[in-house]
Amino acid sequence: MQIRELPDYPFEPKRIDIRPGIGLSYLDEGPRDGEVVVMLHGNPSWSYYWRHLVLGLRDRYRCIVPDHVGMGLSDKPDDAAYRYTLQSRVDDLDTLLDRLGIQGPVTLAVHDWGGMIGMGWAMGHAERVKRWVVLNTAMFTLPEAKPMPWQLSLGRDSKLGALLIRGFNAFSGGASYFGVQRRMPAAVRRAYVAPYDSWRNRIATLRFIQDIPLRDGDPAWALVAAGGRALPSFADRPAFLGWGLRDFVFDRHCLDGFARAWPQAETHAFDDADHYVLEDKHEVLVPAIRRFLERHPLSSTSAN
Repeated sequence: MQIRELPDYPFEPKRIDIRPGIGLSYLDEGPRDGEVVVMLHGNPSWSYYWRHLVLGLRDRYRCIVPDHVGMGLSDKPDDAAYRYTLQSRVDDLDTLLDRLGIQGPVTLAVHDWGGMIGMGWAMGHAERVKRWVVLNTAMFTLPEAKPMPWQLSLGRDSKLGALLIRGFNAFSGGASYFGVQRRMPAAVRRAYVAPYDSWRNRIATLRFIQDIPLRDGDPAWALVAAGGRALPSFADRPAFLGWGLRDFVFDRHCLDGFARAWPQAETHAFDDADHYVLEDKHEVLVPAIRRFLERHPLSSTSAN
């Protein structure tokens, strides 16, 4: 994949060994002394998802945007070399920020699985999380009123689903078509799916789905349930909720969960946007997020 050919991605990704022999790619854009905004993508995207927000903030803010192991430009080890679990993702984020010397306050911008990765980290560093930017995600177990979408059940629990995801790139390819209301240009769609060009390179897109916790005893259940319990404790932090209401996974049930826990949050919900809400609405969301950050400078935020 030629980085310079990716639309709206004029960045020079950096790399570190996040674990012995496993390289993690990340963006580190903006002034070193700027307020830090950590952007966490989900599945099946990568740091490319955040490109418009990085471009809209990097003149003033330091934007840290990792590609999770197995995703984007990071290494894609097999199961023998890496345990593809939520806890591994949280640990990797902690390692990355520590290696970069980021020990002070941060803003967490999260989407999809990035929400629970961010909350998993935030629970151990609550005093450092000063603001939230939350886009189509969840930080709690599946709401009782929300059934598990059959498309995810197929990938999570069946051999056929696993074959479709790893053999035919059904999840990444499908999301690039059905995760938006505004059709992606062909070059943008190619950029989304480019990292997942072989059976080997699609391991993380499947493992993320298989890690979805549905019941006590599932590997990620305890951490996600703890996130749900911790969510109200962050209600005193400024929070921005940006939501595509056409998302069949992180739908209004999930948005309502955040609204109940964070009643003071600033909410922007769109009837004509889908899961990749930054693709559908970046012209609106990027300036709105910047205004939100400017209205809530770190000097005026609080944390217990």
